[in-house]
This record gives sequence, C-alpha cells and structure tokens, in this order.
Amino acid sequence: MRRRHIAIRLTALASVGVLLAACAPGEVEGEGDDEPTGPPEVESVDPAEFAGETLNYVYFTDGPDEQITRELIAEFEEEYDVTVELEILPYADLVTSVQARLSGGDPPDVVRLTSLADFEPDLLDLRAYLGENYSEEFLPGPLTGATGDNGELLAIPSDLTLNGPFINVDMFEEAGVELPDPADPWSWDEMLQAVEEVRSAAGTPYSMVMDVSGHRVSTVLSQHGTALVADGEMALDPDAAEQALSPLMDLMAEDAMPRDFWLGSGSRYEGGNEIFLAEEAPLYLSGNWQVAQFAADAQFDWAAAPNPCATECGGFPGGKYMAALSESENPALAAEFIRFMNTAENQERFVAHSLFLPTRADLAESGVTYPERQEDMDVFLEDLGRTPELGYEANGDPAFSASATELINEMSEVVAGNKDLPTAITDLQDSTQALVEETSG
Repeated sequence: MRRRHIAIRLTALASVGVLLAACAPGEVEGEGDDEPTGPPEVESVDPAEFAGETLNYVYFTDGPDEQITRELIAEFEEEYDVTVELEILPYADLVTSVQARLSGGDPPDVVRLTSLADFEPDLLDLRAYLGENYSEEFLPGPLTGATGDNGELLAIPSDLTLNGPFINVDMFEEAGVELPDPADPWSWDEMLQAVEEVRSAAGTPYSMVMDVSGHRVSTVLSQHGTALVADGEMALDPDAAEQALSPLMDLMAEDAMPRDFWLGSGSRYEGGNEIFLAEEAPLYLSGNWQVAQFAADAQFDWAAAPNPCATECGGFPGGKYMAALSESENPALAAEFIRFMNTAENQERFVAHSLFLPTRADLAESGVTYPERQEDMDVFLEDLGRTPELGYEANGDPAFSASATELINEMSEVVAGNKDLPTAITDLQDSTQALVEETSG
C-alpha cells in the first residue's frame, strides 16, 4: 500500500492555544483539597520511587490494538522498573467486572473505557498528578467526555473513532456512477440517488446498510443539526429528527435498507459488515474501525467515503479513555502510566498500528502516517474536522448510551408499523428526558 504523511486538517477541533510540554516522568501534583474552585497544588516525586511497584490495567481490545498495547507496556515496565498486569476482558463484561471489584474493595489502577458515566464518582482527578495544563495537549472535542462538572480531568482520551460510510468502488465504477469527492462531500440526496443508481445497475438486494446502533444513527441526527442529549439535557429537536430519520424509514419500508436485519436484532447492536462484504449493498455506514477488517477480507475494491451533508457535515465521534480509579493503591504510578501511553510518540504508534484517529492536538497538526489504507484514513481525518462539537457533547453525556438504545427501539416500532414517526420521536423525547433526570439524580 502507498504510504504518505499528511497534515490532519482538523481546524474545527484544533482551536487550542500553544501546547505546553508534557510533565517530566515522575512529576506529580499533591492531593490538594476538595474545593472545586481550583486544581490541587503541584509537587514532585522521584520516579525511582516507582521501582518494584505493580500496576493493574483492565483492558478490552478491538483486535489490532492489543499487540501495540503490549509493546508499549513492556517499554513502560523497563523504563520504570515496574510490573503492569494487563487484564483483558470482553467488552460486554467490562463495566460489571470493574463495578464488582470496586464493591469488593479491589479496584484496578487503570481501566480502558468508552464512557465514564458508570464510574465518574470513582475516578481520579488526574490534575493532581499531571498538572492543570496537561489537558491542553489534547483536542477540546475528545476532552468533553473526560471533564468533570468542576473542571476535573477524569480521564485521557486515548484514541478516537468516527462514523462514516464505505462504498463498493467496483460497483460504482461498473454502474458509471461518479465516486464522491472527500474534499467536497455529497449531500444526503446525492448519496441516496447514487446508491440507488448503483443498486439498480448491479442488481444488489439493498442500496445501503448501516449498523443497528443508536450511535450510528446519531451520525444522521448530527448531520441534521440535532442530538439526543447534550450538556446534561435532552436536546432532540423533533423537526430536525423527523428530517433525519425519514429517509431511513423510507429505505426500510421499501427494503432498500434491510428491514429484517434491523428488526431481527431487537435493541442489541448488530453490525452490517457481513452484508457489505457479501456485496449485497454498495454502501455501508459504520466507522473507521472497519478499515482493518475490510483490508484483510474484502474481495472487491472498496473505499471510505465522506459523510453526506445536510445542515451539518462530518460524522459522529466515539473512542476510548484511559482512567485511573481514585481508590487505586498506586495513584501516582497510574497517572504516570496514562501520561506515558499518551505521549505524542506513543499515541502516534498506537493509533497508527490500530487504525484509530488521534486525540492529541500536536498529532492533529503534524499528521499520522498509517501502515496501510492511508487514503481511507485520510477521509475519516478530513471528516473529523467537519464534525460539529454537538457530537462530542452528546457522546460524552451520561444519558447518551441508554437514550441511544431508546432511539433504536422507537425506530423499530416505526419499521414494524406500530407507530408513525412523529409519535415515535415524541416518545423518544419523553424517554430521553426521563433518562437525563435519572442520570443527573
């Protein structure tokens, strides 16, 4: 594969000041006090004091990230003369396992999370060990979900994902349909017209497929200027939601997007990757984590495509956090481990190897070189710069995950013919509001 190094254009996200250098290894802050008006005072410890200590890191893997994680851990162990116990859990078991350990008085030191909502009261304020200005090394969007109500730095965004479409290039070219331009994204109408032309020419069962996922559908909501939740409030605009969801409902009513696939999953996540790989649809809305699988398994020419635009452009963000537990027996070591894993050099190695997107502002400015499919990753990086801040606010909200499940449930009611779309949206507003009140309480 052709490899090249480009600057990541994230002007919409990288509106940060001059970055401060990372704390030197071993530099920590004191415990401070409980006042929310300012960070704890800074003090330093000798990094040699870490020698001989043991750190427990609870982790789940997306696949390609495990190898590079183990390599970085080995380097950390050698540099600090410590032992890191890497405990890999299935993602489905992560929350309940960590909660059980907290209840039993045996918390892990560091945990990899997709959301802080389940553990926010239990997380260490990293400002106490990494400094008040450490957060300035990261893009403001990804930091949204890692920041407490009083400015606490409760985690570090370690990698970023972005929802977006893939296209079957062979089908597009055989149908004589022009490929979308990543620098000049298509509109929703243009995308729907294009995939219908390809479907008609290729004779595929479907025009498009998307994951059965409230996170993925939130991409469409974001492109129409709305979201389920944001900033601790129910944020769904009913008119924008109807404009966003109507095309999806129409596609499934015509079975141009697989109706049975959607209904068959219930409220559980279901990926549409097998349908795309079987060449049953020319377009698949998922995200950049599919790049590695498609590079290995696709038997046709494919490419990442830009997200379509409505009132907004771009995708919908996700990603992972590294967080330390406040009851850790080794808080200073836990914070230093998080810092080490997210230096510019180490984060670049991690995201490049794993085909993720960076969260550091300096990497956003300088660029990341990927070992394969550079042009496809560049499409996601380009779209990252078009992604509205509202997406980060929604994804980081404590009520997002549960409200995203309600979104799927309400859409399924419409697909099954049990409700009309306006009624489903009204019911979704009500259930989301209840979830917001529950999580805030």
